[in-house]
Amino acid sequence: MTDPKQVHSILETHQLTDGYPMVLDLERSHGVWLHDSASGKEYMDFFTCFASWPIGYRHPMLDDKRFEAELLLVAKNKPANSDLYTTSMADFVEAFATRVTPTEYPHHFWVAGGSLAVENAMKTAFDWKAHKLGVDKVNDGNDLVVMHFRQAFHGRSGYTMSVTNTDPTKVELFPKFDWPRIYNPAVHFDLDGKIDNDIESEERRSIDEMNAAFAKYAGRIACVLIEPMQGEGGDNHFRTEFLQALRELCDEHEALLIFDEVQTGFFGSGKPWLWQLKGVAPDVVCFGKKSQVCGIYANTRIDDVPENVFNRSSRINSTWGGNLVDMVRSRRFIEIIEAEKLGDNVARQGDRFIGGLRALAKDRGGFDNVRGAGSLIAFDVADGATRDQLIGRMRDQMLLALPCGSRSVRFRMPLIVSAAEIDRALEMIANALPTKVQA
Repeated sequence: MTDPKQVHSILETHQLTDGYPMVLDLERSHGVWLHDSASGKEYMDFFTCFASWPIGYRHPMLDDKRFEAELLLVAKNKPANSDLYTTSMADFVEAFATRVTPTEYPHHFWVAGGSLAVENAMKTAFDWKAHKLGVDKVNDGNDLVVMHFRQAFHGRSGYTMSVTNTDPTKVELFPKFDWPRIYNPAVHFDLDGKIDNDIESEERRSIDEMNAAFAKYAGRIACVLIEPMQGEGGDNHFRTEFLQALRELCDEHEALLIFDEVQTGFFGSGKPWLWQLKGVAPDVVCFGKKSQVCGIYANTRIDDVPENVFNRSSRINSTWGGNLVDMVRSRRFIEIIEAEKLGDNVARQGDRFIGGLRALAKDRGGFDNVRGAGSLIAFDVADGATRDQLIGRMRDQMLLALPCGSRSVRFRMPLIVSAAEIDRALEMIANALPTKVQA
């Protein structure tokens, strides 16, 4: 076994190693605590592998013997799930489709990777729109476009690079499509939780841009793609009224409304899907990260086109069709989340965290715009340099957090987080803050 102190030197010989300095100890990490086998230190994990690890480390219900035996069996094999089916896959699909996906969404597609989930959602829309228009009128699909938003992150694969516009490093120099990009009217909150920016004016600006794009690309917009809360772009929240306006525009112009919930979905907000908190239903939803298996689900609007991608073979597909090990793990996560009511728990603890952060900001100053739901919490500081320094001081306090946007700190707690752990995190943040800012 490699000495943990040698891990980084071995890896950097063969690859880029610009990640965290610690070495994850899978045996000694527990609950919300990430154990660093190189230093022996433990960190409170409010990073959760970029919001992809939902139930903490070494959850006791993962020690179930039947689950372990099934996981070992499927780990020794790797079938092409898209064409060769197993009882383990059927058990997973039944659990996900009946206990996580809302009943009005019968269509599912599984793939490995969040970017590929979003890309296949776009392909679903392109196919649907082409048949709506008549396939002889769309120049083999080349005339179709995706309407998307500023500060969006949808991935780094082929189509998704054209709709990702956060850090330019992630997409620059790669060929991209010039698709309509719309102003994103993010909500700003005061320290009492009330909206304190002119959000109606912001939304009007965005809707005006959308109407102009629908006119410019008349009949060619296949879908409107949005994260119902933009993660990497700055944990930007949108009002229900704005999402409802998108719904109405998509209905009016025969475009699909696609919500990218790769980061926010699978109980991250407390609900299975963030859109359920907003009360605005999309046509297609992209998922991944916490769900372990990535993919999309879609409603019956897709069936306006009988030969849609869920009915016609090989329009969307992949060799593996997701990973069977991930499917078995995801099914067990669903069982754990249900048994321990973890969605309800993280909704309560998220409210506690937001309340504590707002009280801390009032007392100490130095940050504002505290916002979020469930495990998805963020606040703003003065600028990017200040943010990066604060995150570094949090890590010195043994708390892991993430940057996002130009000056935001975001937290991604595990669903199991307790009230005591929220209070401990608040103490760590208080200790990481600079001396109280004087009025």
